Amino acid sequence: MKNKILLLEDDLNLSETVAEYFDEQGFEVVCVYDGDDAISSIYENHFDLLLLDVNVPNKNGFDVLKEIRAQNNNVPAIFTTSLNSMNSLEEGYISGCDDYIRKPFELRELLFRVQTILKREFSQKSDVINITENITFNSISNELKNNNEEIKLNLKELKLLKFFLQHPNELLSHDRIYDHVWDYDEEYSDNSLRTYIKNLRKILGKDKIVSLKKLGYRFNQ
Repeated sequence: MKNKILLLEDDLNLSETVAEYFDEQGFEVVCVYDGDDAISSIYENHFDLLLLDVNVPNKNGFDVLKEIRAQNNNVPAIFTTSLNSMNSLEEGYISGCDDYIRKPFELRELLFRVQTILKREFSQKSDVINITENITFNSISNELKNNNEEIKLNLKELKLLKFFLQHPNELLSHDRIYDHVWDYDEEYSDNSLRTYIKNLRKILGKDKIVSLKKLGYRFNQ
């Protein structure tokens, strides 16, 4: 399962170039060309990272990020912009970005920055997280492996596993899990969540995910 990136860029040639490069690197890229479409796409999909140009039609990149941060959406974001003043840099970070890269940029540098942020989301210095002695998860490729053999997960199981790995040893309420794993227009239920938990326990071991009655779940690392 690929990491999913939203690319907000109104320069069609640059958008195509960045999207093709990241596709070759194993990412799924969704391209939008104005701020309103970016907001709609973020509300309708789960993204692992946002690449946001600033000077785009309808709503600029700063305002896009401010709006989703006000809705408690903390998906990592990188601004890509030709603005080079200190005031613009300051506004970018105040609006809630994780990084800021000035145009023109090298695609490899942008890739390194994306990979670094994705690793940081898991508090890991390495791409690979050791879940058990034999089971590993690659935070860049989203591959779960047991003794180097890939284990297939459906999308909900993957999103749930990643959420647990990003918050080890922390009580995660049912509502937090629903908000993160299910898209805004999807129906969720306790039964479906229990099914995904059960499937992950079969793979990782039943003691890895602890149920705290009426409170939520904790992933033991």
